[in-house]
Amino acid sequence: MAALAGGAAVLAPASVGAVEPFPRQGPPRLQLSLAAYSFRKYLPASIKANDFAPGERKFDLFQFLDYCAGHGVAGAELTSYYFPKDVDAGFLLRIRRHAFLRGLDISGTAVGNTFTLPPGAKRDAEIALVKKWTDHAAVLGTPHIRVFAGNVPKDSTKEDAKKRSIEALEECADYSGKKGIFLGIENHGGIVGEAADLIDIIKSVKSPWVGINLDSGNFHTDDPYADFARCAPWAVNVQMKGEIRRRDAKQNEPADLARQVKALRDAGYQGYVALEYESAEDPFTAIPPLLKKMRELFGS
Repeated sequence: MAALAGGAAVLAPASVGAVEPFPRQGPPRLQLSLAAYSFRKYLPASIKANDFAPGERKFDLFQFLDYCAGHGVAGAELTSYYFPKDVDAGFLLRIRRHAFLRGLDISGTAVGNTFTLPPGAKRDAEIALVKKWTDHAAVLGTPHIRVFAGNVPKDSTKEDAKKRSIEALEECADYSGKKGIFLGIENHGGIVGEAADLIDIIKSVKSPWVGINLDSGNFHTDDPYADFARCAPWAVNVQMKGEIRRRDAKQNEPADLARQVKALRDAGYQGYVALEYESAEDPFTAIPPLLKKMRELFGS
């Protein structure tokens, strides 16, 4: 009872921030998921006239869930881009029901926002988008939304952009926290292209519902592995890719998945690790062996 009370005390106050890494007890636990973005060439948002030759595969989110179940993953990450533009609660509940019957968690969803715009209607619309998808996530039953911080706008400074992003994150997290949903800031270039800036923002946001959506392929720095490990203690979701690219490199190199998994274990991470496939090879060919490798590493 004392332990439970202590845990409640950590999470209950709305003013508590993720200044320090999330406290986790027990051994690390990595759960395998697959991101819908991996099949972006085959999902509705990217389908245009003449994009596909006759007989080529086309996916919808229900078929993607079937694919996840057929390949033995525990979770499916459903990127918002591939939902109907007029998505309603009825459609979301159909997705939730389908995932449940296939034995899947919806490990997260993701929006394409920017929080660094100056005050005004455009910035308000970005905040409204994240709040709308917070409502959608609650219906889907998923506890995590990937969000972007944003780039430095023209006629602005990096520090001003970071301040705006922090303010927007706090507003959105106040909303999402009341529904039990985490916001994960992805290391997606812009003002969070470097680990130090990303951690600085995390430490500045006054909310226990904001962490890092840690993408293993998005640090294009001198040492992407060190930056990945540095951010891992604040991770609330992880996206793993098969390649990395170092600063000033002309091409990608194969990722050392074992090294990345070790970094997550060393950080005590407990949660989903979603394969987000972005390489050139056909995903239907390349994804199964990558999932197999990740499963082996998670179990080792």
